Amino acid sequence: MHWFTQRLSFLPNTFLLAWGWQRRFLAILLGALSALSLPPFGISPVLLITFPCFVWILDGALEADARRNGVRFRTGFVLGWLFGFGYFLAGLWWIGAAFLVEADRFAWLLPFAVLAMPAGLALFTALGVALAAMFWTDQFRRILLLAACLTLADWVRGHVLTGFPWNAFGYGISDSLVLAQSASLVGIYGLTFLVVSICSAPALLADAKPLGQKVRAVSLAAVAFVAVSAFGIYRVATADVEYTSLDIRIVQPSIDQKDKWRPELRDEIFQTYLDMTEAPLGGNARVGHQRLVVWPESALPFLLTQEPGALFRIGQTLGADTELVTGAVRLEAGASGPEYFNSVYVVGSDGTVKGVYDKVRLVPFGEYVPFKALLENIGFTNLAGPIEGFEAGYHQRVLSTTNDFSFLPLICYEAIFPGVVSATPDEPSFLLNVTNDAWFGRTPGPFQHFAQARMRAIETGLPLVRAANTGISAVVDGYGAVVEELTVFERGVVDAGLPDQLGTTIYEVSGDVPILIISITLVGFAIFAKYNRHSRYD
Repeated sequence: MHWFTQRLSFLPNTFLLAWGWQRRFLAILLGALSALSLPPFGISPVLLITFPCFVWILDGALEADARRNGVRFRTGFVLGWLFGFGYFLAGLWWIGAAFLVEADRFAWLLPFAVLAMPAGLALFTALGVALAAMFWTDQFRRILLLAACLTLADWVRGHVLTGFPWNAFGYGISDSLVLAQSASLVGIYGLTFLVVSICSAPALLADAKPLGQKVRAVSLAAVAFVAVSAFGIYRVATADVEYTSLDIRIVQPSIDQKDKWRPELRDEIFQTYLDMTEAPLGGNARVGHQRLVVWPESALPFLLTQEPGALFRIGQTLGADTELVTGAVRLEAGASGPEYFNSVYVVGSDGTVKGVYDKVRLVPFGEYVPFKALLENIGFTNLAGPIEGFEAGYHQRVLSTTNDFSFLPLICYEAIFPGVVSATPDEPSFLLNVTNDAWFGRTPGPFQHFAQARMRAIETGLPLVRAANTGISAVVDGYGAVVEELTVFERGVVDAGLPDQLGTTIYEVSGDVPILIISITLVGFAIFAKYNRHSRYD
């Protein structure tokens, strides 16, 4: 039995007793391994190893003297940054592929971009862990404290400087349709809290506490996991998806990004879209139904409304009872010259424009350049093709089709932001995401992007229609289940009926307020417990 106990303690002791460069290396390694939980790998159980090990690193690194807040903050900040850097580097290395599309202009920036973004995003994780470190104890509640602080860190990351909530820790269970159902209750930040608290709980088994206490604490986490699983199983098993009278055709042309803006290919690309639009029906298409054709982001290599005959040819191709939604660049005359917008057009069966939406959340360094004057001095311009930069639209809004269906357009990475529907005054019939993930080739990027768009469907109970140039294009119901899809670099069309909306979810009503209150309360309790304990001995 003594031999077994020694063997059992080997793993926690490896992290508890780590020191210097070994501790730092382990923190980066654990963060990197945590990224295996993300698509396309989806190895969620790895978090049951990485988070407990990280808790043990914190246990060993934080000094027992709780009064030395400066030291504890600094230690937590460094270890949190290293963990976050490993996580974001392993989860976002693929952004470098965008710099190789025009390698002669941008390849030299690749190492800076691949390292700079993870380094910046890791600052939020660092602040979250540093906050937890200031009030760290050897008690069971430190697990909830860590979960609360990382939840707050993810939320802040999703809002500061326009926000970038990509790969929040809650996406570690996004590949499991069952586990992801809880997003309809608590949203993606609530999933972060659940993932961190449940997956960190096994660390308690190494505490110097009576066995019964440790088992009870870990059992609470097990009960929470069972509850999340049971809710998901019940919700998926009882799913009753109805279909509307509207059919969807998504065109995925799979055009290489290097060819997209070549002037000599513009007519060929346009004709490809027209040919695929009028191809014979397949999949789950229903003959005689109203139809909405969807082309991806910036589908056309020209300005739609300024190209003679383009709208006329589209109208001829669509025919009766069919409309088109397409991404396209829009030009507007501004006070200081031409202004370009990344837009979505609704085109009627007669070839007339029925509605336009301009993208509100632009991609930094991709569609506009922050600190433009400074960065242009070192040769950096945006990556968005021949356009020198886009202007942002005024607000997100719902567009309508002539057959009384409405949708919320989400261009590219606008789909990664939770709470987008509640921010609009009108309730849409479905979400429509157009994107061009060709920038990132056959990397994890398109899979992660699709998983995050699917999470918006679960959070809102609204079906999702997603058109991507090179994939993944799909129709997804309000439970996040894929009805029809085309994977990465698969040329073809998706034909499917539009699922009906499920009705307002709890998350759509409450938003992030409940999980923020819970997280802030747990931090407040930790502060009170620490200083109340000190006051008894002063």
